Order: sequence, then structure tokens, then C-alpha cells
Amino acid sequence: MQIPLQQTKKWQKLQSDLNETTFFEESNDYTILAIIKQTKFGKYLYLPYGPYLKNTKTAPKKALEAIKRLSNAQNAIFARIEPQAEKTADFWAKLPNIRKTTDLNPAETWVLDLAQEKSEILTHMSQGTRTRYNNFAKKGLSVEVSKNPADIKYLVDLQHTLAKTKKIGTFSENYLKTELEQDFASLFLVRYHTPENPPKSTKPMPKDGEIIAASLFFDDDSTRYYMQSAANLDFRHLPATVALLSTALFDAKDLGLKNFDFWGIAPEDAPKTHPWYGFTEFKKSFGGHEVKYCGTYDLIFQPNRYKIYQFARQINRNLRKIRH
Repeated sequence: MQIPLQQTKKWQKLQSDLNETTFFEESNDYTILAIIKQTKFGKYLYLPYGPYLKNTKTAPKKALEAIKRLSNAQNAIFARIEPQAEKTADFWAKLPNIRKTTDLNPAETWVLDLAQEKSEILTHMSQGTRTRYNNFAKKGLSVEVSKNPADIKYLVDLQHTLAKTKKIGTFSENYLKTELEQDFASLFLVRYHTPENPPKSTKPMPKDGEIIAASLFFDDDSTRYYMQSAANLDFRHLPATVALLSTALFDAKDLGLKNFDFWGIAPEDAPKTHPWYGFTEFKKSFGGHEVKYCGTYDLIFQPNRYKIYQFARQINRNLRKIRH
């Protein structure tokens, strides 16, 4: 298993640019990138998709010892870990003073093999997605790629509009801009061009030149990741998201990347009422396979302070629900 982007020096630079304090440690058995998170009740460590284990035999125990050393040095209440290797799930789950918590990075994701020929990839798409891919240019849509941090405004505006409709949280403009400033990030934009002879339609249409979908993608040595994204729901009858994703994955293939990671999906047995059900079906319509990780755990070093931390978090959640 390749080291996840979130456990590399590149991710450490992003965190530093976001004014986070980080610690990086590497050995023959593991790599650890830990972000120090400060709360009113003390510190905790967050290891996004970490620790990365270079083998599944001796590495878990040695990585655990390293996490304990760092936690003691920082007087951390707990360490929030996300080891990827599913084979080590039992090792982590059976530790004393460990608690399964809400997954931050997804424990289930959807990955497309880019080693296939383009014709194979198209064949494995659902008929509806393949048709939308073949027709998006005829619908007046084009896709462009930007590395200009100023262009993050398009994604920010779309996300803010979507957040009001869906009542979901968003990242700040500074956060997204800082992500785009990293050498592993690129911004894909879907622009609408009014056809010379536009078909008659009772549905709303974008203005000529309007950006109607945007997404940040991150690349490591082998994989492109589908990250922050938003689209204008007023124009959902146009295949903007299919145009965006298909262009990004074929571009990744042309660059020689091996995989396209659609990021989080709902669990396999999730009901249709699951909040991720719809976009999970959409992601699966491109073809690919599921990849499972261990999930997110809190490794607790100071149980009494951890209980206070958890109690305070629950109060904050209840207050937010009341306000909404």
C-alpha cells in the first residue's frame, strides 16, 4: 500500500501554511505525520490516514510506541488515528483505552483503475454517465484547469450557495485558497457557452461564460483524489459534474497516474435514506471498486480529561442543533 498523501511532507507543508503545528517521524516500519490540535481542555494529536505502516507485522506495535512517546511529550489527552491497512484493524480495535469515533477521512472510498484503456473505462461506465460524457460538449460545456489561487472564488461561491440550500458546512476561502496553492492541487472548472442555435427549453440556463461547477483535485505519485467540489443546482439538467469528473480522470490517465480516487462513499449496505446514498451511486456509475480502511479511532492517554472533552463536545453539538 502506498503512503497516503496525508502522511507525507507535502501534506505537512499544507498544514504549516494553514498555521498548524505538526510533527513528522519516519522509520523503517512507519511514517507518522501528527497535527497538534488545541482545545479548551488540552491538546490532542490528529494523524490523518495515519500512522502509515510499511508492513503489517511489526509496524503497528512500533508505530503505537512512537505515538505514545509523542503524546507524552505533548501532554496530549488522546491521539486521533486513521490507520489505512484494514489487516491491522483488529490490532487497533483491541487496544485498551481506544474508542471508535466518527470517521473524519472516509473509511470507505471508491477507486477507478486508470491502467485500463480509455475504451475500457468508458465501457464500464453506466449507460447514462457514458451518454452524458459523450454529449457534454454539445450541451455547451467545457472544462478548464487552473492553478491560479484567485480562481478559488468560483468554488467558494458555488459552495456557499450549496451550503445554504443543503444546510451543510463549508471550508473558508483562505483554507481552499491555501490548498490550491500547493503543488499537488489543481482546480477544474466547468464553463457554459451559449450554443449558436440553443434548443428551446423551459428550464433555467446559465449565462454565457458562467462557471457552473468546480472541484479541487489532489495528486500524489500514483493517484488523483476528488476533493472539494460544488455545482450550481439550478442547472442540474446539464451534465456539468459528469463533464468535470470524466475530464479530470482522463487527464489523470494521460499524466500517467494509476488510480482515480472518488473519495468517500456510503457503506455497502447503506439504505437509500443515507445522506451519501445519492452521490455514492453517482460515483459508482463511472466504474471502479470499493476500498476499505480501518476508520477513525481515539487512542486515549488521559481518560478523565477525555471524558470532559467528550462531554463539552456533546453540549456544543446540542447547542448547534438548537440554533438551527
